[in-house]
Amino acid sequence: MTSQPTSLNPDLPETDTFRISPLIRLTLLLLYIALTLPLPFLAQLTHQPISPNLLWAGLALGFGLLYGALTERVLLTSEAIAVTYPNWVPRLFRKGWSLPWSEIKALKPRSTGQGGIVYYFLNQTGQGFLLPMRVAGFARLVRHVEAKTGIDTTDVKPLSQPWMYLILLGFTLLLLLVDGWTIWTVNTQGIGLG
Repeated sequence: MTSQPTSLNPDLPETDTFRISPLIRLTLLLLYIALTLPLPFLAQLTHQPISPNLLWAGLALGFGLLYGALTERVLLTSEAIAVTYPNWVPRLFRKGWSLPWSEIKALKPRSTGQGGIVYYFLNQTGQGFLLPMRVAGFARLVRHVEAKTGIDTTDVKPLSQPWMYLILLGFTLLLLLVDGWTIWTVNTQGIGLG
């Protein structure tokens, strides 16, 4: 996929903002809760040497870091595409980037370890910038890229389809129900393992 000059699409706004899909954000945050919520209860129940309060603090910190990572925004202007995060997200954990449209020379596909395909913008020096693929409005984002760079984006598809996250969300909710039932049973019946 190489770039060729093209006129701007008049149907697209001059500037646009894209955020990670709410379905993806909700699913990943609930999955984190479902996987980690039982840990302090299990530590207390099994009389582990680690304090449940320390576990709660660690889980809260982990939730904050995950939430921060999921606040990624893609900002498009007439001059550039940029990936940014709110000011409260430490730059140490998540670094954004900005790339002028005029410096983009290609959009190259790369296979992932799971068999999917991701795309990287290549600038004039060959440096790669990952195209954000989990944003709400991905098709509109791709239309912007084609309009601003002239790169043919016909074959560019999202990394994962919404139905995949709906299935994961369903199993996550089931896991949360099991977690809730188990924690309730342990607390109400005083079941102990030792």
